[in-house]
Amino acid sequence: MWTPWRRRGHLGTEADRAAFRALHQASLASPALREGLTTESAERAIRHLRALLGTPALALTDTATVLAWDGMGGGHHADQAAILTHVAVERSSTRTAERGHLHCDRAGCPVRAAVISPLVVEGRALGTVQAFAPTISAGLVRATEEVAQWVSGQLELAELDAHRNRLIEAEVRALRAQISPHFIYNSLGAIASFVRTDPDRARQLLLEFADFTRYSFRRHGEYTTLAEELRSIERYLLLEQARFGDRLQVTLNIAPEVLTVVVPFLCIQPLVENAVRHGLERAEGTGHLRIVAHDRGPDAVLEVEDDGVGEDPERVRRALAGDAGLDSVGLGNVDARLRATFGDEHGLVVETAPGAGTKVIVRVPKFAPGVSADPLPGIETRGTER
Repeated sequence: MWTPWRRRGHLGTEADRAAFRALHQASLASPALREGLTTESAERAIRHLRALLGTPALALTDTATVLAWDGMGGGHHADQAAILTHVAVERSSTRTAERGHLHCDRAGCPVRAAVISPLVVEGRALGTVQAFAPTISAGLVRATEEVAQWVSGQLELAELDAHRNRLIEAEVRALRAQISPHFIYNSLGAIASFVRTDPDRARQLLLEFADFTRYSFRRHGEYTTLAEELRSIERYLLLEQARFGDRLQVTLNIAPEVLTVVVPFLCIQPLVENAVRHGLERAEGTGHLRIVAHDRGPDAVLEVEDDGVGEDPERVRRALAGDAGLDSVGLGNVDARLRATFGDEHGLVVETAPGAGTKVIVRVPKFAPGVSADPLPGIETRGTER
């Protein structure tokens, strides 16, 4: 039977308290180290690392220079720390410096010996942790190595984060390349057709086109709000309606409660373009596009539905698997980014068949750890159909 936990005034034994203090200092150092090994991150993390080791002084270096020093002796030992870095980095192993290697004429200075342990990520030494003390003990060597291994793990996570961000940026660039040529040519052609017959409309469409491209090609922000994404979709549809005329009928029904939900940048717009290009453009007569966003408790559910020509489900499956040979506007890209952001249970759901139209369903959590955006002015709140 489970026993309810009750807060007590202490953390048990001294060993329990020491473990708590160590974990607390590690948690304080971790956010800075997850940004990579820089002067700024080293300066933010080093005092917490020194608290872990309990040494009079500690240095963090890259492969050549001292990035940060905390504790005593920094004014006259920092240059020696830079010299000590070389051997540990070159051999990727822990080294020690005894009294004979550290020269100090300051009476009472506790910095008389050092343990230098490399920071190694994927076989490459990126720098060192250097612990300074009056004497070297086996315990200090072991503790410095453990801290260096932990710091190396944080730096490896930082590199993985950076690699993930570069991959996402590359995916978004690829998505832009897929979307932009077809749309730009058609939009400019539609705008040109109004220059003589309806100059005011041509001017308004040019402004919408400029705003659309400004949003689509922005260079910052991995995430955006649903309001921003929908506003960009509205611009896209205004331009497409200029080309299709009455052949394209659009219905939007957006629950106001979900407008602030954060989604990956350019994750809904490709679904709408896919519906127009592959569902409605090839259909005869008037085509209907329906975009709905529901409030479903902890989730927001979005549906992009068209009554166009539909698609072979096997081709959709291949598109979601990332088959580059299929002419689909980023379905696999969007599906992969949604899964990477929110988990596999949040991938795209596609309902389609030849001649039966297509519905794409996206379910995203209203709040997700690590997913945030700086909202910009979005579309007006809409609770009724347009």
